[in-house]
Amino acid sequence: MQPKFSEDVVPLSDLKINPGKIVNHAKDSHRPILVTSRGRGIAVVQGLDEYEKSIEELAFIKAVAKGMLDIKEGNKSDISDVKARLGL
Repeated sequence: MQPKFSEDVVPLSDLKINPGKIVNHAKDSHRPILVTSRGRGIAVVQGLDEYEKSIEELAFIKAVAKGMLDIKEGNKSDISDVKARLGL
């Protein structure tokens, strides 16, 4: 989910003062929180579920891209060969 800059950008000093509030906001909103120092982004606080989901999505996209590249390069297998290799 896209961050809302009016709600999801906090200075480092706010994170130091009340980290639980920032973490809960990230968890409840399902949006990453951008932590800034001197007006520049330095870190992102993200709920664990959202982080794991984004990691899984990235792995899936990489696997699809690799598969498409394999097909383009002619690295193909017949379905019966694949089933035999997998013992299906």
